[in-house]
Amino acid sequence: MFTRHKSAIGAGVLALCSAILSSNAAFADDTARLRELMVADHRSPQNIARNDARHPAETLEFFGLKSGLTVIEILPSGGWYTEILAPFLKGNGTFYAAHFSPNSHLAYQPRNLEAFLGLLAARPDVYDETIVTRLYPPTETEMAPPGSADLAMTFRNVHNWIMAGTQSEHFAAFYTALKPGGILGVVEHRAPEGSSMEFMSTTGYVTQDYVIELAEAAGFEFVAASEINANPLDNKDYPEGVWTLPPTMRMGDTDKDKYLAIGESDRMTLKFRKP
Repeated sequence: MFTRHKSAIGAGVLALCSAILSSNAAFADDTARLRELMVADHRSPQNIARNDARHPAETLEFFGLKSGLTVIEILPSGGWYTEILAPFLKGNGTFYAAHFSPNSHLAYQPRNLEAFLGLLAARPDVYDETIVTRLYPPTETEMAPPGSADLAMTFRNVHNWIMAGTQSEHFAAFYTALKPGGILGVVEHRAPEGSSMEFMSTTGYVTQDYVIELAEAAGFEFVAASEINANPLDNKDYPEGVWTLPPTMRMGDTDKDKYLAIGESDRMTLKFRKP
């Protein structure tokens, strides 16, 4: 009996070790794949040049991206992250790009959607499995089947929702799309704590506390924050708000070298869970 018991324990330990090794191998494979895609030939040189400012591999790993998941990219705009996420999940996962609605009253949004669809159509070898849905609260909110997504991510969008007054509706839509235990990842330009709503509505910067407040009001639990995308050189005090800095550079040649030296904005990177 004792010998058989020892054998059973040994078999269990071996099985556990095998599972750990398999998991570690999968993680290593995913990490290597992300780093390959960051510089893949379907990406423009301009987008590749921003890798150092946006830290895509580290950011996606912090949010828990791995192959086999159902993932939503929230309002991907020109597709900077789509260029990495779509091929990463192609053949091993499900990828939803929840883009602008053609019914939006903001003229730039249908144009942006059209350009994004053109990007996908130009490289079917990369994007043929991408599922494009619409996000335009309160009328269009189903980014994916309710309760189906493992991970939803938004990159530098919260300030736009604040300007439109739809921030609560957006976070409610994310909560609906995610399954229990699903993760919401948020990257946003970070305002000094204590900043007013007026400041957040005009500068493009949002306080970390307010983003957490929005997520928790929608039902999410705060999991963790990372300084992956922090920039201590950004003092958040510019003539044209965050758009003074790269990549927008709204001031043109005025003090151009100064703003280039600061670099892209100081950004919070937050992780939430749907209970």
